[in-house]
Amino acid sequence: MSTVHEEQLNLEMPTAESRWQQLLNWFHPKTSQPLYDRVLFTLAMSLLAFGFIMVTSASLPTAERLTGNPFHFAIRHGVYMVVSMLVMLGALRVPSDTWNRHSGKLLLVGLMMLLLVLVIGHEVNGSQRWVKVGPITFQAAEVAKVFFCIYMASYFSRREDEVREATKGFIKPLVLLFVASVLLLMQPDFGTVVVLSATTVAMLFLAGAKLWQFFAVFITCVLALILLIIVEPYRMQRLLTFLEPEKDPFGSGYQLMQSLIAFGQGHLSGAGLGNSIQKLQYLPEAHTDFIMAVVAEELGFIGVLAVIATVLMLVWRALIIGRRCLMLEQRFGGYLAYGIGIWFSIQAFVNIGVASGALPTKGLTLPLVSYGGNSLIVSVLSIGLLLRIDHERRMIGRKVAPRGGAE
Repeated sequence: MSTVHEEQLNLEMPTAESRWQQLLNWFHPKTSQPLYDRVLFTLAMSLLAFGFIMVTSASLPTAERLTGNPFHFAIRHGVYMVVSMLVMLGALRVPSDTWNRHSGKLLLVGLMMLLLVLVIGHEVNGSQRWVKVGPITFQAAEVAKVFFCIYMASYFSRREDEVREATKGFIKPLVLLFVASVLLLMQPDFGTVVVLSATTVAMLFLAGAKLWQFFAVFITCVLALILLIIVEPYRMQRLLTFLEPEKDPFGSGYQLMQSLIAFGQGHLSGAGLGNSIQKLQYLPEAHTDFIMAVVAEELGFIGVLAVIATVLMLVWRALIIGRRCLMLEQRFGGYLAYGIGIWFSIQAFVNIGVASGALPTKGLTLPLVSYGGNSLIVSVLSIGLLLRIDHERRMIGRKVAPRGGAE
């Protein structure tokens, strides 16, 4: 009897293979279709959790020096995460058609916020990008980015044929881009101009703009960016520093040199979580723009590769959502998913490129990872928009049975 009982127990215990199968079924259920993209949600939450850990590790010395509390920035980042999740839950309850109908108003609000910054903005490190309302400080450019993407998606969904066949349909979004870029450059915020320009041009291409128009705009944008670098001495200095940072290792090239040292010390597997030396007052902005340098030093090449792979998978899921929506004639959701995916990929590319010395220094956060309330809230809001868009796509043609279970 005891032998039979032991065999029954062995049969009832879940094996490693069954647990793995349960995990796969959670991501891709065979019996029923989930109401949201579980892969996208898991990737986004993984980046959020990882970002909290790395912000805590990278900010301890700076927080201790500035406030006397080593967990000051970690606590604030945790509060931002809670607010971000509430914003995402709110976005999940708003139909995408509502965003589409009010896209023009949202764009106007975004442009007005960019204008407001120039009038009553708070200046930090020579840039006037923030507006203070009591204890709250918000960065208008972050909000303007998502509102601009929403309007572009609405425009392409309504004027897709005009964009493909008429020159005026192609020019209109570029005029709006020019207005937004001028307001951003007056702050100045060159990094956001790069992200918005690249996102708009890519969305134009995906909307079916003619190839010669695409290349004409692409070349024009590149020439404009080069001109902006030439006319501003500090941008030219950044470019020269990027090319030869070792010529001024304790001046203009200091931040990049310290970041490169962090990457070099990480090797394959890193020095271990919390063991970064560069964050000990050597590397400025270690928990914000240069958080990937701390990741490289503490977690090594493996850690950097894991972050890049996770971001790429998240972007890939966004592009898949966009493609599936367009196949079902959900044009607004499709173009918005494309826009968010492109925006995330470009911003992550610039952030990681700057930290690794592959691109000139530019102040852009790593979406969902870097410290920064405005950036984090807007990034999580965008994830909420993607989840809502995908949910609506899944609900098309889905029959919901009555509560009694009968049809």
